[in-house]
Amino acid sequence: MAARRALKAVLVDLNGTLHIEDSAVPGAQEALKRQLRSAPVTIRFVTNTTKECKRDLLERLVKLGFDIAENEIFTSLTAARNLLEQKQVRPLLLVDDKALPDFTGIATDDPNAVVVGLAPEHFHYAMMNRAFRLILDGAPLIAIHKARYFKKKDGMSLGPGPFVTGLEYATDSKATVVGKPEKTFFLEALRGTGCAPEEAVMIGDDCRDDVGGAQNAGMRGILVRTGKYRPADEDKINPAPYLTCENFPAAVEHILEHLL
Repeated sequence: MAARRALKAVLVDLNGTLHIEDSAVPGAQEALKRQLRSAPVTIRFVTNTTKECKRDLLERLVKLGFDIAENEIFTSLTAARNLLEQKQVRPLLLVDDKALPDFTGIATDDPNAVVVGLAPEHFHYAMMNRAFRLILDGAPLIAIHKARYFKKKDGMSLGPGPFVTGLEYATDSKATVVGKPEKTFFLEALRGTGCAPEEAVMIGDDCRDDVGGAQNAGMRGILVRTGKYRPADEDKINPAPYLTCENFPAAVEHILEHLL
C-alpha cells in the first residue's frame, strides 16, 4: 500500500452502513451531522444500489434524518450510464423499474448491449434467455455490480452477482463490472475532490466490495459489523481491513481520534 498522507476524504457506503432499507443504523445520523461534518474532510456516499434512482435514494435518506446532498452521492447506476454513453450502445436494462429514471435519454430500442443490476422482477427464464441470446450475438455484458448477497430487513437476499455469473458461464464471456469493488469506481468517486486515494478512507459493511475494493485502489478500508457483515468476514480479504469496528459511529470516532 502506498505511503500514507493526511486524510482528506471519507467515502461512506449506504445500505448496511448508514441504514438498512427504511431503518437507520442507531446513532448514524448524529455521527454524520455532529461529528464527521465538523472534520476537515470531503465526504462522498458511494453505493452499488440499483433498486432505486439517485433522486429516490436521496429522498429516503433525508426522510431518515441524514444530512446529505445529492451531489455527494455517487452510485453504480451513474457509472453504468457513463459507460453506456462512452460505448454508444442501446442496452437491455435488467434493473429495477425504480432505477430507470437514471437512464432517461438512453436509447433502448433494438438493444445491442445487456446491463444487469438487481432486478428480481426481471430475473425469470424468458428475460434471462433474451439477455443470453443478445450476448451470444456479440452484445457486451455490463454488470452494474456483482454482489453475491445483501441485507434486507427479513434476512440475507441474493444480489445480482449470481445472475451475472450465470450469463457469463452460459455465454463463455466476461462481464464489464462498473460498481464496487472496481478500482475505476473508487477513483471516479474521488474525481473533483482533489484527493488522492492515499488521502481517503472507505467505510462499509461488505468486506470484498467496500473494503477490499477501496484498499486495492490505494485507500484505507474500515469494515463495520452491521448490514451484511458476518463473523470472520475480515479474514476473507488480503490485506485485511485497516480496521474492523462495531458500526458507523465507531468508525467516525476512530477517524476523528486517529486519522486527522
